[in-house]
Amino acid sequence: MVVTIVYVSVKPEKVEAFKEACRLNHEGSVREPGNVRFDILQSADEPAKFVFYEAYKTQQDAAAHKETAHYLAWRETVADWMAAPRQGVAYQGLFPVVSG
Repeated sequence: MVVTIVYVSVKPEKVEAFKEACRLNHEGSVREPGNVRFDILQSADEPAKFVFYEAYKTQQDAAAHKETAHYLAWRETVADWMAAPRQGVAYQGLFPVVSG
């Protein structure tokens, strides 16, 4: 399993619009054949900070996500709403074991 944890800081005035754009991206992402999880978390202490937990069966599935219409629309929509560049950290998922 291939996991990416993405850290995002959003301009405070864009938080609600960002959440809606993320909902649309989430709904498309969880329907992708190689998707295992696609969680979007908002900080309880700092509402303009978000974490995405993206898990895919294979590296190819993770790469295919970046080609989808819903991801490309999200990326374009939210580009100017970032307070800082988003940071993705790649992990190899160990457990649970997911077959490709």
